[in-house]
Amino acid sequence: MRRFLDGLYALGAGLAALCLFGIFLVMMAQVALREMSLQLPAADDISAYLCVATAFFALAATFKRGELIRVGMVIDRLGPGPRRVLEALVLALAAGIVGYITWWTLQDTLFSLEIEEVAQGTVPIPLWIPKTAMPLGAGLLLIAVLDELATVLAGNKPGYVIAAEQRAAAGDFSAEV
Repeated sequence: MRRFLDGLYALGAGLAALCLFGIFLVMMAQVALREMSLQLPAADDISAYLCVATAFFALAATFKRGELIRVGMVIDRLGPGPRRVLEALVLALAAGIVGYITWWTLQDTLFSLEIEEVAQGTVPIPLWIPKTAMPLGAGLLLIAVLDELATVLAGNKPGYVIAAEQRAAAGDFSAEV
């Protein structure tokens, strides 16, 4: 199961990287076409959609690596027992919030599909297509949060804490800035 979940998070990170590369391609196409006095229709819209997709697809992998912003002013001062309890409560709360986000972004995507909503730009892109990245990415994050919650409830350190400790031991404090 661990291998499957890690593969799922890597898939999300890979999709984020592809979306980022897509932004690069759109921008380079704009530059090249501009030199020929041409324009790439809907380039701004496509770049914006890819930007949102990049952010959402990267959430789970970023969370698992301990690279999301985390404020530990209280939790870092607690002993192992109280820390585990608070960590579990915070992860349960996060699961509820991310589950809510996943549900409503999915409902919005399905509604866009149902009413055949299209972009108002120069190219009428069906909006359910770019909107699909939000519930997929949020769903991946929900799985990652539940994964960490199960880890904490089993009495183990969460992966994001281990990753942050490993970075600190290697002298890498870049994520802490």
